[in-house]
Amino acid sequence: MKVLAFDFGASSGRAIIGGLENGKLTLEEVHRFDNEPVYINGGFHWDLPRLFHEIKQGLVKAEKYGYESIGIDTWGVDFGLLTKGGYLLGDPYHYRDERTAPVLEAVRKQIGDGPLYRQTGIQTLAFNSVYQLLATKQNDPDVYSVADKMVLMPDLFSYLLCGEVVAERSIASTTQMLDPETKEWNLPFLKEVGIDPAILPRLVDSGERIGMMKKEICDELGITPKWITAVCGHDTQSAIVAVPAKDKDFVYISCGTWSLFGTELDAPCVSDMAVEMDVSNETGYGRTTDFLRNIIGLWMIQETRRQFRRDGKEYSYAEMEALAREAKPMQCFIDPDEPRFSPPGNQIQRIRDFCRETGQYVPETDGEIIRCIYESLAMKYAYTFKNLKKCTGKPFSAIHMVGGGTKDGFLCQMTADATGVPVIAGPIEATAAGNIAVQLISAGEIKDLKEARAIIADSFSVVEYKPQDSGFFRNYDRFCKIVK
Repeated sequence: MKVLAFDFGASSGRAIIGGLENGKLTLEEVHRFDNEPVYINGGFHWDLPRLFHEIKQGLVKAEKYGYESIGIDTWGVDFGLLTKGGYLLGDPYHYRDERTAPVLEAVRKQIGDGPLYRQTGIQTLAFNSVYQLLATKQNDPDVYSVADKMVLMPDLFSYLLCGEVVAERSIASTTQMLDPETKEWNLPFLKEVGIDPAILPRLVDSGERIGMMKKEICDELGITPKWITAVCGHDTQSAIVAVPAKDKDFVYISCGTWSLFGTELDAPCVSDMAVEMDVSNETGYGRTTDFLRNIIGLWMIQETRRQFRRDGKEYSYAEMEALAREAKPMQCFIDPDEPRFSPPGNQIQRIRDFCRETGQYVPETDGEIIRCIYESLAMKYAYTFKNLKKCTGKPFSAIHMVGGGTKDGFLCQMTADATGVPVIAGPIEATAAGNIAVQLISAGEIKDLKEARAIIADSFSVVEYKPQDSGFFRNYDRFCKIVK
């Protein structure tokens, strides 16, 4: 049996055919495309019509493989608003749009950080869906008044394909509107912040079949109808399905534009230390709890490269790594999660400003800037790892790193050095593998999550990075002084 995975990242998307052959999971990319957000009327948006066009191209290219099911995963939190008639009210906002910060502060003042966290179990971030929805209610009341349903990105694409409006639980958990215990919409919280729960779709579990593709789309494209399956719609949760861990207790970093650092739990953790750490209890496959921290990941490398290009310097990523390797180590650090580094813009100047404001050496050369980013990311991983062990009471003897970031051996080695434990890197295509595995579980081709992980471990190679003494431990206290 073949299935089709659409895997959307923050900068690109792919259509990947997958299946089981001789007990191993196979993946074949059939279509790749850019995902370029756009500024329109002062807002930062996703180009939904273009992205849906690319989905159609992927469907056509994949038809020859005779696949039977489609699963879609995307980044978290963003959504579209539909009228009662099913019409989309504009292109969805991009999570980096800055309209939500005042809304977050108002909610924090109203409820308080501790009660807010304990009700939702989610890291308090300005771009979470609840603040985006409240920003729409406040800034665009006419739009909000005619909105019938808020539909999260992977479910929005599924709706366009099959006409069913749902909210898959893993992507719904990124909204900060679920009860972390029941994993249902948190009605008391919604009432407290002023959101009518009628705007939220019915929840479905990962692996549930949503509906059959619309006849008009099949006729338009000249393809046969397929089932739309609700995989783990949040790409992080799809990637976690594919972590090739043999032990029940494991730590992972799903590394790409964002770094999601966490562990899988049987139940949510909203302890006092969890409140202090501000860690998310997201919903994973089988209603497990993924206790994770959002850390800005390779976004800073990507955005710095864009700034170099604006400055007339066309560096490849390999050239940037080479420059970083040549720079003197441990000169200065930033906190990657400092809010100034999240929006698009001149990261180089922001890094220099941060270092100057914190009384550190101010990096001058391009290599020093890049090395500062790498070392700061590794230090933030070490900081999060230490707190995660303390909060869960689990020792954790290694870190599984999955996703596109595993191709960056420099970062993988630094992570091992900073944390003091081996880093097991791979698979690179974790998100697509997890998407496909959930479809195959739904179809009865794979028994359960445990078997899926065993198959994935046997299907893809991994690289182990062992910790070396490179100065991270001796400089850890310096880093902690600048972390918020």
